Amino acid sequence: MIRTAPSCLARAQDLLRPELRRWIDRLSPEVRRVVAYHFGFTDAYGRATADDGGKALRPLLVFLSAEAAGGSARRAVPGAVAVELVHNFSLLHDDVMDHDEQRRHRPTAWTVFGVAPTIAAGDALANLAHEVLLAEPTPERIEADAALTTATARMIAGQCDDLAFQSRPEVSIDDCLRMMSDKTGALFSCAASLGAIQVGGREDQGQALRRFGLHLGLAFQAADDILGIWGEPDVTGKPAANDLRERKKTLPVVAALASKTPVGWTLRQLLSNGHLNVQAVTRAAHLVDEAGGREWTLKEAERHARLARQALELTPVNEDARRQLIEVAEFVTARDF
Repeated sequence: MIRTAPSCLARAQDLLRPELRRWIDRLSPEVRRVVAYHFGFTDAYGRATADDGGKALRPLLVFLSAEAAGGSARRAVPGAVAVELVHNFSLLHDDVMDHDEQRRHRPTAWTVFGVAPTIAAGDALANLAHEVLLAEPTPERIEADAALTTATARMIAGQCDDLAFQSRPEVSIDDCLRMMSDKTGALFSCAASLGAIQVGGREDQGQALRRFGLHLGLAFQAADDILGIWGEPDVTGKPAANDLRERKKTLPVVAALASKTPVGWTLRQLLSNGHLNVQAVTRAAHLVDEAGGREWTLKEAERHARLARQALELTPVNEDARRQLIEVAEFVTARDF
């Protein structure tokens, strides 16, 4: 059965959630309180809520890569859980570093529990990811853990670059794309091959899936950068134009500044004027758009989605899984959340 991207995501959540909850229940009570709230399992008082733990896009890639290599998605559950734990470790820390006050339509964990408990909770998730994979230290699990360790290191390096860019007067498009390939592309690339590793897939399959994941991650981040400025808060669950308010050098902003147009120069002056009030943020978003930043970034997202699809064309993989992966690539660039 060939599934559309939304139903693929629902299947991934169904496979992921029971095991994810089982591992989270092993955390210490204070850490578990923060983590359960962050995942949407409970409210700030520990009361059970409707489960809104995110899209499970990265776990979906793990499951589909296992099937692409001819294996079972169920064999890849440990890798999917580990990837989701690492991803959410990064979200907990990113919200602190970026001063984000909303995620998934409610206050972020650090605004509810404080900075220190949230950082500790993120650390616990990063550690738990390795516990999950190495609970049964088979050669495939050990290889998967090494791949996740490398991807996590790249993700952290990319996040550090992203933070550094905020105070740098000049950031080139190449700098920005390199940062994105680390911050987002590395974990996507890892997720897209982790299932294949766990089921003993061939090396050529793993390489093709890693390339697919890298380009998918770049397409995802480019689309995310557009939503970070022009997304609807009721849909994204985050404040409007928060990336501009925090002076983040996201791809639309960098492309607009690099446009060498009068509008781009006006934007540069506006962004160098200290604190941006509501009117200045609105004007900055308009200038980024007028200078071509949104259009350029959208085309870049589409380009990487196309490269992701091409990565799977020449390597024999399960056809049903290939079609689903391609649907995911199309979904990533067209999403509004």
